[in-house]
Amino acid sequence: MTMFHVALSSVTKDYGAQRAVNRVDLSLRPGECVALAGHNGAGKSTLIKLILGLIRPSAGDVLLLGHNASGSAAVRMRNHIGYLPETVALHPSLTGAETLSFYARLKGQPVSGNAALLDRVGITQAAKRRVGGYSKGMRQRLALAQALLGAPKVLLFDEPTTGLDPASRLMFYEVVRELRNNGATVLLSTHALSELDGHTDRIVVMKNGSKIADGSMSQLRHTAGLPIRLRLRLPAGTSAVGQLPDAWRRVSESQFELACHERDKVAAIRSIGSIGLPIADIEFHTPSLDDMYAHFLRREDV
Repeated sequence: MTMFHVALSSVTKDYGAQRAVNRVDLSLRPGECVALAGHNGAGKSTLIKLILGLIRPSAGDVLLLGHNASGSAAVRMRNHIGYLPETVALHPSLTGAETLSFYARLKGQPVSGNAALLDRVGITQAAKRRVGGYSKGMRQRLALAQALLGAPKVLLFDEPTTGLDPASRLMFYEVVRELRNNGATVLLSTHALSELDGHTDRIVVMKNGSKIADGSMSQLRHTAGLPIRLRLRLPAGTSAVGQLPDAWRRVSESQFELACHERDKVAAIRSIGSIGLPIADIEFHTPSLDDMYAHFLRREDV
């Protein structure tokens, strides 16, 4: 088995004078979920098209399941790939069941498992209705079902939660968790950064075609160096004058806050036990992915 399901090495893609992807290195392992974060035009969709073999790199190498992604050998591997595009185009006159049967035959897969797939994405009751009457969220669910046909080894999702309500987003990430646990590689591109925490192994931040950050949430926090904030609330009427170290900043009559680096958070938490004051509540605020994303973009502009 190949060590990486997907491997990009110094990949560049130019469209005339416009550089869409600039010398990107990216490796995706089996059983890994990686998110691509970046603004419009950052190069996320171009990377997905390069992995799919829909376009060829101007320079560098793209390997898919051990083969050149745009070579003849990779064409035979396409049945092991699931793809959910950002804009879902489904024939409005077909029913949900007919649509999934069409894609199953196109992919050379038996239709016997289609009912289970439709149930998995929560549209069994609408399977016999025409797609033209589906809501945007239902069309997205049906498109997800076609991406799951044939138990793919690599799944590429471009803005997959667009149009999904909170319950549907939860369903989507449950599916992602199952896929990852079964050894599939999942790459998802999204603007909805706040919903990624806890659902991905790594987050790759793109800007103007270049990769500017790559790591787990913890690694990105270390790299960003943004402060973590501990907030204590003392019981009403408790005096903290002269009893809290100078590093603690008063934010209200009974609340105090300490800012520390990611590497110092364990020591900061332990120090609370030596304060010697009654504590009514403790809050722990870590930088969100939105905070870190904004930081990395600002850093690149310096």
